[in-house]
Amino acid sequence: MHVLIIKTSSMGDVLHSLPALTDAMQAIPGIRFDWVVEENFAQIPGWHPAVDKVLPVAIRRWRKHWFGSQQREERFLFKRELQSRQYDIVLDAQGLIKSAALVTRLAKGVKHGQDSRSAREPFSSWWYDKRHEISKQQHAVERTRELFAKSLGYEKPQTQGDYAIARHFLSQPSADAQRYLVFLHATTRDNKHWPEAHWRDLIARVAPTGLRIKLPWGAEHEHQRALRLAEGFDHVEVLPKLSLELVAGQLANARAVVSVDTGLSHLTAALDRPNITLYGPTDPGLIGGYGQNQVSIKAEDNCTDSITSEAVYLRLQEILQSQAA
Repeated sequence: MHVLIIKTSSMGDVLHSLPALTDAMQAIPGIRFDWVVEENFAQIPGWHPAVDKVLPVAIRRWRKHWFGSQQREERFLFKRELQSRQYDIVLDAQGLIKSAALVTRLAKGVKHGQDSRSAREPFSSWWYDKRHEISKQQHAVERTRELFAKSLGYEKPQTQGDYAIARHFLSQPSADAQRYLVFLHATTRDNKHWPEAHWRDLIARVAPTGLRIKLPWGAEHEHQRALRLAEGFDHVEVLPKLSLELVAGQLANARAVVSVDTGLSHLTAALDRPNITLYGPTDPGLIGGYGQNQVSIKAEDNCTDSITSEAVYLRLQEILQSQAA
């Protein structure tokens, strides 16, 4: 059986889909997947052993100049590649009108997705041949696992989902594996940030442990923040700008991670690394870190500023002590 997955974004949503592939791979011997995903996240699906081909799409970029000649040419080439294969099942796990209208309807195969009561945008279900009711009162990972099970015809396992990507990065561990922490300080929304003063206080508290701290970044303003956080601390390293795969390698070999609510926090969970995630307005119960050793600290007033560095360090100590036991 060959299945096409449409799950284009965001980083967290793409990662949350991986355990469903593992379920299907174990339930249906020989099943293989192709995957349509936004170009910025195109590295992720290929880390899973059940994925054959990744089809990058650029809906976010195309929408800025939809009628430009380059964009029209790229859409033509994408459509040609998309329709080059007849799939047994086309599974839209995105549940949005744009993915259903611009991708799912064009693909060849029986189209499955969530029904109008379950999808994030109910109208998206109009483009599906088979519609499935999926309970919203469960974590996003479990919702996707249920959608795959109902679409592909097997019982969803009751065990915790397995992302099945950690081994991709641990086959050649780095020389400094387990000797450092990673602090994920960057996120897209202002109300998800943790104050720089809190980060610096946490960095100072870590110094006596002998562990180094690595600070990744993406955009230049994040680079500048990382430099400010590291200033005056000998045990802190501001990493160079890295590809997503290289960032994943750093996370996979870390002793533990502290993060704000960001896509890289979900990547940490997918790599089975101990992770403390700080939540302000987000409900971690439905879209928080999913996996082993994932610790959520939720601000009672929904403001991350109220989470103290002392509280975070106490949880970090618990993780480090449990590893030493």
